[in-house]
Amino acid sequence: MDSDTRPDVPAGDDTGDAPCSDTDEGARHDTDEGARHDTDSGARHDTRDRSDPGTVETRLHGEIAVVTLRREAKLNALSTHMEAALLAALGSELVAGSRAVVVTGGPDVFSAGADTTELREMTPETIAAYYRSTGAVYETFAALRRPTVAAISGYCLGGGLELALAADIRVADPTASFGLPEVAIGILPSSGGVTRLVRAVGPARTRDLVLRCRRMDPAEAYAWGLLSEVTEPGVPSLDRALEIAAEMAAHPPMAASVAKQVITAATDAPRESALLLEQLGYMALNRID
Repeated sequence: MDSDTRPDVPAGDDTGDAPCSDTDEGARHDTDEGARHDTDSGARHDTRDRSDPGTVETRLHGEIAVVTLRREAKLNALSTHMEAALLAALGSELVAGSRAVVVTGGPDVFSAGADTTELREMTPETIAAYYRSTGAVYETFAALRRPTVAAISGYCLGGGLELALAADIRVADPTASFGLPEVAIGILPSSGGVTRLVRAVGPARTRDLVLRCRRMDPAEAYAWGLLSEVTEPGVPSLDRALEIAAEMAAHPPMAASVAKQVITAATDAPRESALLLEQLGYMALNRID
């Protein structure tokens, strides 16, 4: 479904349906509690209804772990249940054994954001506990030692955008729509969105996006530097994300991991400290056969 024809919904709203489809043959491992483990490469009939809390699936595409949000009936809204499933996926042996990770929401929507109905019921104490439990998934994703790519189609709003910002590289197709609508409902982005956005585009543009609660199309997101690439019309973002992930997976994994960590640390480190980290990283890698 083209994003220009979709209803204008806030993050976490549950309007619309998104059909699910598998983009690659191969074994899939379902990380949701009590869920299935598919070993066949054929088509699977999905019998879930709109009351299904959703799940997160992982599968291998060569040496790349593909992590897919599956809550299409709720536009992949990131409930605590979904965040727990995503945490389990990121901590799985399949991801640990991969050389790159791609996170996607499927061909129609990345994620329309957090499940705000849950958040409204939280007290300050439960919110603090949330950030120490399932709410830590955004930092867990950002801290993965292997390169990561977000493949974005459709809505990428609120918590969905915060998840995408935690990836090393972001690729979107022309249907993508970006925004942080939290201030409009009386809260603010609090899962790394403001922090990462300031570092990515600067405080002025962060104020423009956060305080106005406006939407951004892929062309503007690319011009701002939020996206590495926008695919041509008809080219799925996941296809291009897998190509980019394969490029990174082909490099020596330790070099990719150390380089990623140095880049992250250099973002906030004083110049002299950042240069020292580069040199120490080089010295350590130079000793690896």
